[in-house]
Amino acid sequence: MAKYRFLTTWLLDAPRERVWEAIHDQKAWPTWWRGVEDVVELEPGDGDGLGSLSRLRWRSFLPYELVFEARTTRLQRPHLIEGQVDGELAGSGTWRLYEADGTTAVVYDWDVHTTRAWMNLLAPLARPVFAWNHDWVMARGGEGIARLLDCRLVAHG
Repeated sequence: MAKYRFLTTWLLDAPRERVWEAIHDQKAWPTWWRGVEDVVELEPGDGDGLGSLSRLRWRSFLPYELVFEARTTRLQRPHLIEGQVDGELAGSGTWRLYEADGTTAVVYDWDVHTTRAWMNLLAPLARPVFAWNHDWVMARGGEGIARLLDCRLVAHG
């Protein structure tokens, strides 16, 4: 098993509540996030979506796709969304949102390991390529959410 930890930040000229709504609405990601091929809700969770379970299918710049299920384990509107994933990636992801003067900082912490044998086998050599690929997907997400919210993506990193 190969472990990865990624930290991504988007700075958006948009109110935190609007950004939170877009991230929270995972079923709509394929409409604005290049790389998210499909999101299927398997369990709706409670009225806020806590406990929801979805299957996500991602295709990145590199010629492979990843499928995993994500369960929402913690919600603090409009500050925090946490989830656990299982499938071809397993681990956790945490979205944290901060706002100052109309600009929202979105910080995504992705702590996962790969479960596909070929990815684990190639990890010692391909780790930098997999990391670059993750960054490519997250950059498309930052661009997409800015388009969706009709705002400016101030920075991505």
